Amino acid sequence: MILLGTHCFTTVPSTSSSYPSLSRGPYFNLNKPVLYSKPSKYTSLVINGHRRICDLFDLHQEQVPYEVAWSWQKEVVRDKKAQIEKEGDCPDTLIILQHPSVYTLGTASTEDNLKFDMKNAPFNIFRTERGGEVTYHGPGQLVMYPIINLRRHKMDLHWYLRTLEEVVIRVLSKTFSIQASRLEGLTGVWAGNEKLAAVGIRVSHWITYHGLAINVTTDLSPFKWIIPCGIRDKQVGSIKGLLREGKLCFGHGTTDLHNLDDSSLIHITHKSLIEEFSQVFQLEYCYKNISAPVI
Repeated sequence: MILLGTHCFTTVPSTSSSYPSLSRGPYFNLNKPVLYSKPSKYTSLVINGHRRICDLFDLHQEQVPYEVAWSWQKEVVRDKKAQIEKEGDCPDTLIILQHPSVYTLGTASTEDNLKFDMKNAPFNIFRTERGGEVTYHGPGQLVMYPIINLRRHKMDLHWYLRTLEEVVIRVLSKTFSIQASRLEGLTGVWAGNEKLAAVGIRVSHWITYHGLAINVTTDLSPFKWIIPCGIRDKQVGSIKGLLREGKLCFGHGTTDLHNLDDSSLIHITHKSLIEEFSQVFQLEYCYKNISAPVI
């Protein structure tokens, strides 16, 4: 069972947010009110006379085990289905976090895209119900799990995938001056020949789960053990990698991005992701805390 604490604010996270470690015991607890000080220009949205509310679980500084987040998503989906059946509607939910190192396989995955024996994998490996091929999640990669009712938006999976990509493209362009784009016939977001963000979803009764992952300060070496997303002629990149290569100079006001440490890069990216997701999907956040058992 997942226990929730609710704190509804129409603001964007500040740099001072801190959370207890999830690795210190059998439970992770985020029960303290999380206050945010800087107003968001994307709040107080009214759609057809009603506010579109999105419950936001902001764990971007935490490494949540993949199996915990996966189980959590499926429980939220079940709750939303029950609420729709009973009340005819439900709020949307957004979870943002990091994972410890893990490989995940989508419904299209084959072992041909693994460069290791599954019985002797470098990290834990999970076969999931999301679409797509094999990918890697790990520290320094921000993962967003939108669990939304597409009946409230648009019942079109192609539109939903392209809209998730649009969130990332806006973040990379506005915050880091990265000229990111889509590649025809492929899912995800690219900068030149490097894939910076992967997208893989599942939709059940028009409720979405799984989502997107963007490489910020990620160690990319674990990708060498797989053929990421089954694409053999492309590379995987990160925001930090592009900065290190000198391909970017300025992109966050007057801040020199080259001087930012990993924590600051994660924070800036996280803040921008939340803002752009709010704008693109036209949602107002209701920040929530969580206490959940680690499975």
